[in-house]
Amino acid sequence: MPNITVEIFEGRTLDQRRQFVEGVTEAAVKAFGIDPEGVRITFFEIGRQDLARGGRLFSDKAAPAPTGEKP
Repeated sequence: MPNITVEIFEGRTLDQRRQFVEGVTEAAVKAFGIDPEGVRITFFEIGRQDLARGGRLFSDKAAPAPTGEKP
């Protein structure tokens, strides 16, 4: 049973999460030949103020893409 952990920025909608888990579950089923019920996915939301890259907080960088668009 794969346990898949996903770290995402806050703000994704339930519909976006549903679409993501359906696609990832389908990929795991195909790759591992397992039952969909064996796939477990856990989301951890991260605030932009809680993550940095290149010495800068993401909250200090340009505004994120609107919800529903690619970041």
